[in-house]
Amino acid sequence: MDWQEWHDEYDRPESRLSQRLRVVQSRIRQALDAAAPGPVRVISICAGQGRDLLPVLAEHPRRGDVRARLVELDPGNTEAARSAAEAAGLDQVDVVTGDATLTDQYQGMAPADIVMLCGIFGNISDDDIKRAVGFSPHLCAGGGTVIWTRHRRAPDLVPVICGWFEELGFEREWVSDPEAGFGVGVHRFPGPPQPLAVGERMFSFANR
Repeated sequence: MDWQEWHDEYDRPESRLSQRLRVVQSRIRQALDAAAPGPVRVISICAGQGRDLLPVLAEHPRRGDVRARLVELDPGNTEAARSAAEAAGLDQVDVVTGDATLTDQYQGMAPADIVMLCGIFGNISDDDIKRAVGFSPHLCAGGGTVIWTRHRRAPDLVPVICGWFEELGFEREWVSDPEAGFGVGVHRFPGPPQPLAVGERMFSFANR
């Protein structure tokens, strides 16, 4: 998979990926609007070029409160994300080129107020999706929000993923309609967060 070429779909306004992006950005705005006063921590796992988070932060009134860490393995994508953050004056955004599947990458940032698991669940096994969801209580602060995505091709796993989150105590805030052709889920964690262990691999990509 050429992960930089994959991002080209974002530049086609009518593509399904571009439509999904706009929905994710809307949900990030709502999560920032609802965040309690004071510092806001954001973790983006497998962040790509940061196209979901960075444009929202650039224009949001809470931008000065946000400290974010974007972790992505592909150096071309992290270069693009870093350039976008610098151009927007987002000095508090840390773009890391590294293995986003490892818990070590999130030390000092977890638990976070917003945890983004976008572009992941369509590229890993069902067992690894469940395993990744299982780490969410370790990554998400009490009252925090997890935003995640998954395609809705048969067999549609979105309802199952919702169930996995809810078995862990997460509350479903919103899930996109199946007719949209893509899945975006938003779950809130009442807490309390659990300690994040170091040296753990949360999931593995099937094609890497």
